[in-house]
Amino acid sequence: MAVDQSSEPDVPIPARNFEVTRRVLAVVLFLSVLVPLGCVAGYGYFDYQRRITDSSDIVDRLTRVAQEHALKIADMNHEIETRIVELLDTDNDDEVRRHEGPVHSRLSTIAADYPQLAAISVFGTHGDLLASSRFFPVPPISIAGREDFRGALASAPAPYFSRPLSGKVMQSDIFTTNMARVGKDGVLLGVVSIALKRQYFSEFYADLTNSNPALLVGLYRQDGTILARLPDVGTLSNPAPDTPFTIALGQAVKVGRVNMVSTVDGVERILSFRRVGRYPLYVASGYSTAAIHEQWRKHFMVVAMFTLVPCIALWSLIVFSHRQLRTEEAAWNHWKAEWVRRASAEASSRQLRRMGALGNLVARVAHDFNNLLMVVAANMELATRKNYTNVEKEVTAVKRATIGAEELARRLMSVARKQPLKHEVVDLATWFGSASDIIGTALTEKIQMTLDVAPGTGLVKVDATELESAILNIAVNARDAMPDGGRFSIRCSNIHLREVETRLPAGEYVLIALSDDGHGMPPAVREHAFEPLFTTKALGAGTGLGLAQVLATCEQSGGTAMIESEPGRGTTLKLFLPPYIGTEGVVQPASPKQAAAAAPTPQHVFVVEDNPEVAAGLCAVLEMLGCTVRHAMTADEALEVLIQGAAFDFVLSDVHLPGKMSGIDFAEHVRSRWPAQKIALMTGYADELERAKLGGVIVLAKPFNIDELTLLMSDSVAFAQP
Repeated sequence: MAVDQSSEPDVPIPARNFEVTRRVLAVVLFLSVLVPLGCVAGYGYFDYQRRITDSSDIVDRLTRVAQEHALKIADMNHEIETRIVELLDTDNDDEVRRHEGPVHSRLSTIAADYPQLAAISVFGTHGDLLASSRFFPVPPISIAGREDFRGALASAPAPYFSRPLSGKVMQSDIFTTNMARVGKDGVLLGVVSIALKRQYFSEFYADLTNSNPALLVGLYRQDGTILARLPDVGTLSNPAPDTPFTIALGQAVKVGRVNMVSTVDGVERILSFRRVGRYPLYVASGYSTAAIHEQWRKHFMVVAMFTLVPCIALWSLIVFSHRQLRTEEAAWNHWKAEWVRRASAEASSRQLRRMGALGNLVARVAHDFNNLLMVVAANMELATRKNYTNVEKEVTAVKRATIGAEELARRLMSVARKQPLKHEVVDLATWFGSASDIIGTALTEKIQMTLDVAPGTGLVKVDATELESAILNIAVNARDAMPDGGRFSIRCSNIHLREVETRLPAGEYVLIALSDDGHGMPPAVREHAFEPLFTTKALGAGTGLGLAQVLATCEQSGGTAMIESEPGRGTTLKLFLPPYIGTEGVVQPASPKQAAAAAPTPQHVFVVEDNPEVAAGLCAVLEMLGCTVRHAMTADEALEVLIQGAAFDFVLSDVHLPGKMSGIDFAEHVRSRWPAQKIALMTGYADELERAKLGGVIVLAKPFNIDELTLLMSDSVAFAQP
């Protein structure tokens, strides 16, 4: 588990669950679609059923009105025919012809009173026309072969209704009602026929339906023959004999309603029918289901449109809210990150102020300590080169103590971020191969060390000494965490980091993972592990600078360090370093033999140092090496010497000097005025190290070994030029 090393804010972050809000919006959107859709669908269904019911009621009312009308006409015809039969009494054909004039007058009077009547005719026994309301005298016409004449004789004394026909007498579109005349002895004397205008019924039906094309009203015989119909389809079109309607008529069903597709015009209708009294007649009314559907659809579309308008507004609002939520979430996350950064910065600032004061104190002490060590080291070098003079044992002990003191001072300076670094390109596979022995020595024999450098692991640019110190600090901590032995593994590989994983920019990095299977760290310890002077070891057993130096080394190289640890499950320290991309070669440190072989030829050296003891020690060592040395206390004094024409093979200056110019200012001035002049700087601070490097000036970190100065002054060392 990786731990962010930033301080946690003291004030809790306000709660804001965008996922819940997003789900609520999704539910609202779903309901805003489902509920109106269900309501509109339910309304549409019930509205359609209501329209079907209303249409059924309409056709039932039309059928009753048409039935009353047809019954009135049929009863009136029956009464007229009865009166005419009584008028003619038992006259035979000849007697009727003899009285044709009075009969014609009587028939004309009756027919004139009824607009539906086309004609009233009297036919003889053999179908000959004997008298008519329209003609006098009658033309020689016979209907002996006509269906209505034969039907009237067959159905006597009941009336008979003919099929639609074009009257020979009237030359018009009619159908007839016929009643046979029967004598006292049962002999058939002829037929009284009343011709009814089909147009009369059509006009009545048009008024009844208000000429609505969706409505049908018709008058039918019991066998299904159409006598009158609106809309009219002619005299030759009749329903098929096997339809529900014709079957019901054939079974003499008095009242009924069917849904069917007409075989006459192919239109599906709700059809209501009724029998006309005792007569073999039926009236029927129908409503086109297609018209019902169309009316329902138009009404439903209007309702749906009015429903859709507020729904669209609501959906738009929800979609807008969802988009605004994304924007708000991004802003919230940005604000939250900024809030955390500011809160962390405030907490870190407080910590930094405390640590800064400590760091400045440590750095100052270490700097002054380094100057003292420089004096000791220089004089020890002199004693060594003078063959000790019976104090070899004592000088060796002082040397060992000096090395330990230098290491402590260097660690203090590194933690305070003031240690001058010597960045160089390092191949980790080669570097770990040479450093594995010293790492193994720090771990002891109880701990098994494994090294795994993945093929293709990138080069890194770090201070190799600082990196070695960081690895050793981690190894020592791992050793202390595994008192009974265990496994310590080192793994190196390339890794791609996302910005959210660490505080580093996203990109490619080189990972050095150092793991142990020791007792691990509890969260409280893990959170403070990188803090300077924090330690869990016994008093006097640790300085609390180890992991602080590890983090400082990584951060000064452009990377960072993270801890993964759980109690009882070991610890893994991950060092992230940026890969080196460039043409600079891998630097191999010079061996002591190389340093010894690189003794400089006698040179004229100019030393600029404000500390008299340090200057005296350096001058003494250089003179021991055969050099002629001149010393100046300030950069202003040294520049004046050079301006007056003094020439030197090599200039060595401290960075921090009293006066108007610092050592870096002095080096830059010398570089610009005397480009060929060899010059190097020495310092115990790293504050202006980058500025010196940008000027192409070599910097020695105090306290430095005399061998380093020897290599620098040697002709075998390439001297940087600006």
